[in-house]
Amino acid sequence: MGGIDDKETPQPEPESVIHDDAASESSCYATDEEDTQILLGPKISIKEHLEKDKDDESLRRWKEQLLGSVDVSQVEEVQEPDVKILSLTIISPDRPDIVLEIPESGNPKATWFTLKEGSKYNLKFSIKVSNDIVCGLKYTNHVWKTGLKVDNSKEMLGTFSPQAEPYTHVMPEEVTPSGFLARGNYSAKTKFVDDDNKCYLELNYTFDIQKDWAK
Repeated sequence: MGGIDDKETPQPEPESVIHDDAASESSCYATDEEDTQILLGPKISIKEHLEKDKDDESLRRWKEQLLGSVDVSQVEEVQEPDVKILSLTIISPDRPDIVLEIPESGNPKATWFTLKEGSKYNLKFSIKVSNDIVCGLKYTNHVWKTGLKVDNSKEMLGTFSPQAEPYTHVMPEEVTPSGFLARGNYSAKTKFVDDDNKCYLELNYTFDIQKDWAK
């Protein structure tokens, strides 16, 4: 969704629940599907993460801040992170938010939503992280119209520790294209992947751009 030319969106100022310093200090980076694969070391548990740098005071404090209220003693030695994208919200000035629940199948039926041409909007995702730290979570989005790719965007969301409450992440503001050629039906594929290309959600859906918002 968004503009009609390829672009890479800058990392926005996240909401209070997402710590930008944690993402910037991490040594974990996401890779695109077309990128060269990174050779990763063996997976280690949260306890091992803390034990590994116990003599480095600043790094230890940063990891404890990242883990927040997680009870480390209750975490299993090695457990894969469980990342669920709970909802997508479309925020546009001077109108009610459009809240879309993520279907279990990852493939919304029919046209999922309608955007007004020439309108400013932000996407907001609600993300639940359980079990373990997810490192280098990244959003990618591809959009087609009449079989031609018109948008290709990606954004690094960051590194997140497990917590009871969902995180929220607001994407940078975008503007829908306008004019006769911009109106119509679009198909899109959205993915959420981590730094070793593990995909937590793939959404395949269609949406419309019309003269006005859907009633």
